[in-house]
Amino acid sequence: MNKEQLVKKWLNNDLSDTESKAFNVLEDADLYKEIIEEAQRFSGHTNAKVASFDALDNKLVSKKSTSIHWIKVISGLAAIFVVGFALFTLINKDQISSFDTDVAQNETITLPDNSIVNLNELSQLTYNSSNWDENRSLDLNGEAFFDVEKGKRFDVNTEFGKVSVLGTEFNVLSRDSIFKVSCYEGLVQVRYKDDEIKLPAGTEFIVSSGKGLKLNIVIAEPYWLNNMSVFDNTSFTEVIEELQKQYNIKVQYPSDLDIKFTGAFEHDNLENALKSISKPLNLTYTIQNTNEVIIKNGQD
Repeated sequence: MNKEQLVKKWLNNDLSDTESKAFNVLEDADLYKEIIEEAQRFSGHTNAKVASFDALDNKLVSKKSTSIHWIKVISGLAAIFVVGFALFTLINKDQISSFDTDVAQNETITLPDNSIVNLNELSQLTYNSSNWDENRSLDLNGEAFFDVEKGKRFDVNTEFGKVSVLGTEFNVLSRDSIFKVSCYEGLVQVRYKDDEIKLPAGTEFIVSSGKGLKLNIVIAEPYWLNNMSVFDNTSFTEVIEELQKQYNIKVQYPSDLDIKFTGAFEHDNLENALKSISKPLNLTYTIQNTNEVIIKNGQD
């Protein structure tokens, strides 16, 4: 049971013994109890009793009693409002939003400032939405393309470094041992180890073998946004690994196939993807079932 549910059940005096123990160890449990105790001081239950009046004043006594009753009701409602507002503030002080994608799944996320994030497959993004206007900062594990609205500094925190911008379009890949930042519009600042690298539009920063390299790019946006995987003199093993991820399949191929591949394959048609990989390398393929492929040398 999460924190909010525990607090609601506690307010309703509906906690089991196990839940009561869980509530009492909450970091803010003592503060919740103090708020309730303080609110009860204004609940109207401690008002002084009205003394008796003579028979001639019975009507006035009745009116005064009615007034006291309404004062108690209003005081009680005010106390409930104070407690409810305080608990709402405490419960929602850290609203963490988290997004995860599975194999071959992309997700488009609109941030509180209307910045857009396209989250690639097998990626995770988290941020605190309760103070987003003051702190535009999020954590990324995987790959995402950002279209950032202009405003205060926008930070993307990764395992390898921090990427900071004010408003621009850029792509960040931070997965396994790979760290790559590509700037498509505006200016991006990358903090890697003790270095700060500025990337204008049309450049990217990539970490290879522990060293950072700054390169030029000619494309307008990442290929994966167009459902394509692109390779440049890449080992066949890496190409097959990418194919297996995109189509959630198992591929068998000769273990001694030591060749490089330059080209691309699409993400929404397995037959076409296999043709794109096999024909340039003089390979053949057989689709055994919906999730298994066998690739062989063309002369076999």
